[in-house]
Amino acid sequence: MSNTYAKIYDVVAQIPKGKVSTYGQIALKLGNIKLSRVVGNALHCNPDPINIPCHRVVNRNGKLAAMYVFGGINVQREKLISEGVEVNNDTVDLQKYLWR
Repeated sequence: MSNTYAKIYDVVAQIPKGKVSTYGQIALKLGNIKLSRVVGNALHCNPDPINIPCHRVVNRNGKLAAMYVFGGINVQREKLISEGVEVNNDTVDLQKYLWR
């Protein structure tokens, strides 16, 4: 695992329960919006998905991602709802739940 991936996992782990983030927002926290694709790649090949709350990361429109490391749409939806996040049509209201 590269050092960049470790930094990405650290940022994702800081997302508070009941909030979500996007790849772009995580890239900005790392200091470079161009890292959005790297963020996506890091989360898609996450070696330890149980300890990194990937279900809190959504696309730029708030749509849940159907990636295997995220546990799939159903697991993401259930985990977000258990954290108090309202999910409608597999989409999260970024205005209400985005981690700022």
